[in-house]
Amino acid sequence: MTRFALTFIRHGETRFNKEKIIQGQGVDEPLSETGLKQAAAVGIFLKNVRFTHVFSSDLVRTKQTMHGILEKSTFCNMMTVKYDSRLRERKYGVAEGKALSELRALAKMAGEECPTFTPHGGETLDQVKMRGKDFFEFLCQLILKEAGQKEQISQGAPSNSLETSLAEIFPLVKNLGSEFNSNGGPPGLEASVLVVSHGAYMRSLFGYFLTDLKCSLAVPLSKSEIASVSPNTGISLFIINLEEGKELKPTIHCVCMNLQEHLNRVTETR
Repeated sequence: MTRFALTFIRHGETRFNKEKIIQGQGVDEPLSETGLKQAAAVGIFLKNVRFTHVFSSDLVRTKQTMHGILEKSTFCNMMTVKYDSRLRERKYGVAEGKALSELRALAKMAGEECPTFTPHGGETLDQVKMRGKDFFEFLCQLILKEAGQKEQISQGAPSNSLETSLAEIFPLVKNLGSEFNSNGGPPGLEASVLVVSHGAYMRSLFGYFLTDLKCSLAVPLSKSEIASVSPNTGISLFIINLEEGKELKPTIHCVCMNLQEHLNRVTETR
């Protein structure tokens, strides 16, 4: 079995987030002063975590957030970020640049409700889901390929340093050995992946994890908690288990979803 950690973070706050204006893909607003502080705060929170791969949406607000995280990192500040358009926010078409209240009004006129309503020129929820699924499957195949190459070279067991660095701030990671490992040993992560993306996109992908892939939860979550959009720089951590074989059948365990403990340190700038 190949196992890796997947940490998702929503970008920091922008002025339009605060003003409840739809950004999507066409409105690429930079981080506000509060957003920059949030990125620094999550960077400090994760500074001793050893990541092996870092991915970000290619929009400005996610790029700035990733930069804010990595510049605080003890081990990863020189890593090369891979920017991927599959991680972009949901496209909202004619609603981009308009107030959230206007999107709700458009949905009401169409006899629908947010977030299932698709404005003209926007992406459907299924299209966003497929984009997220495509990225996730690409990531799984990448980790499997690299794990196979590593095994051919070293014939060694995976190092425990990756999960040890995670367990220092996510104590529940320590308990995953007995849950996923028949020997009751440590999890033995092959990789630890950091991804910075967007609220609606992450909600869609997490829904895929929970509904389609039957993701298990370390702590029970209510339906409203599962359906909610992550706060800016909210952290969600998953442990992914991949069985060797022709068909990709990942098993997923959610350690935390939309964690915002680090935001207690951020004083909003008025």
